[in-house]
Amino acid sequence: MANYDVIIIGSGPGGYVCAIRCAQLGLKTACVEGRETLGGTCLNVGCIPSKALLHASHQLHEAEHNFAKMGLTGAAPKVDWQQMLAYKDDVIGQNTKGIEFLFKKNKVDWLKGWGSIPEAGKVKVGDEVHEAKHIIIASGSEPASIPGAEVTIDEKIVVTSTGALELPKIPKSMIVVGGGVIGLELGSVYARLGTEVTVIEFLNAITPGQDAEIAKTFQRTLKKQGLKFVTGAAVQKVETLKTKAKVTYKLRKNDTEETVDAETVLVATGRKPYIEGLGLEALGVEMSPRGQIVTNSYRTNIQGVYAIGDVIDGPMLAHKAEDEGMAVAEMIAGQHPHVNYDVIPGVIYTHPEVASVGKTEEELKEEGRAYKVGKFSFMGNGRAKAVFAGDGFVKLLADAETDRILGCHLIGPAAGDLIHEICVALEFGAAAEDVARTCHAHPTFSEAVREAALACGDGPIHA
Repeated sequence: MANYDVIIIGSGPGGYVCAIRCAQLGLKTACVEGRETLGGTCLNVGCIPSKALLHASHQLHEAEHNFAKMGLTGAAPKVDWQQMLAYKDDVIGQNTKGIEFLFKKNKVDWLKGWGSIPEAGKVKVGDEVHEAKHIIIASGSEPASIPGAEVTIDEKIVVTSTGALELPKIPKSMIVVGGGVIGLELGSVYARLGTEVTVIEFLNAITPGQDAEIAKTFQRTLKKQGLKFVTGAAVQKVETLKTKAKVTYKLRKNDTEETVDAETVLVATGRKPYIEGLGLEALGVEMSPRGQIVTNSYRTNIQGVYAIGDVIDGPMLAHKAEDEGMAVAEMIAGQHPHVNYDVIPGVIYTHPEVASVGKTEEELKEEGRAYKVGKFSFMGNGRAKAVFAGDGFVKLLADAETDRILGCHLIGPAAGDLIHEICVALEFGAAAEDVARTCHAHPTFSEAVREAALACGDGPIHA
């Protein structure tokens, strides 16, 4: 048994960032993790491995479709799936070992095993009970099942994102249930590798909550890449057969029932907080109807117990959890941190990428706020055209009277990087004119952001 100032349960982006920050602030810190490696879902079976496969499959796409146009001729590369998986695993290993190194460097103890909180001030890991003045729950999330549907996930034929990252072979066909970020990213990977991919989405549009114009363009772009879409469809059941699965869904517009089959079914209907085994019910921790831990400035209703990341309200994003991890560490150390929840970007790492921050046009209309729209197509961007990435556009939203930036939505090359210029602008309350008057290097993709800001000057005004 050991005594700590802080014990964090979970070593995902929220947990490990929090642990390191606590240690940097002079707090004796430990982090509980039951996996064989640190990094949580994100580094082991989420953000990082999926980006590795997205990168590899995009290189294949370039070789098959664009190399010859640039005078790069020769036999098209063959896909060695096992080597691609090995590359993905190597990327995971480099990242998880990096966190282990940072823990040692910052003197953070790794308590190996699954943690629970038998009472306030105590954390049990295996047979040992450790004491801590502050306990931070950062246990992350797990895949959610299909609401109201009969489905058994075996991670072989019917898989979650975890199983989709380690299929033994590339399937000939795949049904993706859910048109959100996870389903579209992994669907893109397999579509590029030759799988026939069909996405079934409950709502009438993909990427719920996304700017409607961006979502429409995004779906059209993915269709060109070979993905098929069935929207407005409620999945009723998924039956697993010997070598394939059958998916039965009902179209919401007319209640007609249809059945389709595929070698693999990826269930990508979102995620839910992972709190199993923590003992929160016995401890008396207040929970929301959605299964999230209720907090007030990261504090739960139990003295000395905090929660951050996917287990509490807000977008389930790694960078949101990281910011909360730093904030709670600084709060415990007596500082006064702040997380601006209005400036949390979201990115979809397909090709083209999709990124957004701030208000959507639909939200502004609902608020009845007068706003301006500045748009610029990547077809007008020299750098984008040079690298076969002219699809997409930048859409900037600004207040009609003050010109203050309210939101930005991009679909195009490097959108996930370009969005951060607007994040900084939002953080400092900048106007569209501020971005428009800032010199941008030529030729870069970023010029499209400046052009959208310039367009705000003469753009249409909506009320």
